[in-house]
Amino acid sequence: MRSLSYSPVLASLANVFKIPLSQTAIRPSIPLLQNQSQTPTQSTTNLVAGKAAFSTTSPLLKRKGPHQMDRRITLIRYFLHHPLTPRPLRFSRTRYLRHWTIQRAWNLYQGERRQKKTDELQRQWQAMNTACEELRTGAGDGGWLFRKSMIKTNLFTDMFPIEYGRMQTEGPGEGWNEGWKGGESKRR
Repeated sequence: MRSLSYSPVLASLANVFKIPLSQTAIRPSIPLLQNQSQTPTQSTTNLVAGKAAFSTTSPLLKRKGPHQMDRRITLIRYFLHHPLTPRPLRFSRTRYLRHWTIQRAWNLYQGERRQKKTDELQRQWQAMNTACEELRTGAGDGGWLFRKSMIKTNLFTDMFPIEYGRMQTEGPGEGWNEGWKGGESKRR
């Protein structure tokens, strides 16, 4: 039987993407490695002569045993070829320009909103900081009121922040039904 051979680039691509090579000869360049018993001198002469298959795997990885597939590659393949994954968008030049313009305008609008929110939070923080500083220095009590307000001991004694407390404005609808007796059911 004649030995099949493949180009090193094709063999390495097939190895990387885990594609089994078909049994038809594509282009004869380097013979496939056969599981034959070779002496160390024969294998070194094959390497020197350039007859070994091209491999990107380091020798240390080859010694570890069976190759473990990278989970990231598996997930990328899964989601790329999943039936629920929408097809990639293919636009003409005008539609692409329209899409890009709308996307850019939306991103600018979102950026402006984020900036306004950040500015408002910064303004509030500065106002609180100024008020605390005024309480600390200008209250006339040497900062006693400021220090007292900043003490956080015994604040969470019930393991529930007091800020989350809500007043109960509604109770149960009827309260406790004293006349209820078990076993009585209303049948129609």
